[in-house]
Amino acid sequence: MRGPDMCLGVPGRIIDRWQADDGALLAHADFVGEVRVIRLNYLPDLDVGDYTIVHAGFALTRLDQAEADKTIALMREVDLLEPAPTVSPQN
Repeated sequence: MRGPDMCLGVPGRIIDRWQADDGALLAHADFVGEVRVIRLNYLPDLDVGDYTIVHAGFALTRLDQAEADKTIALMREVDLLEPAPTVSPQN
């Protein structure tokens, strides 16, 4: 069951970061397969590989990988996220 898209606190993993010409700290974050540009103004020390919760485009909370994995698994369990892709065994 999927409802309308909205902010649900899905953990995002920082995949790259940069500073814009106006000084803004920006990053690409992967939210379970969807990549978005986010702002790091409130957590400027987030780096590639770190996990965060974002609201209104701003990284607000840092998560460790175990907590991010647990949150994503729970969201999948209650049908807030699509199931994880299955990997077929190689022949």
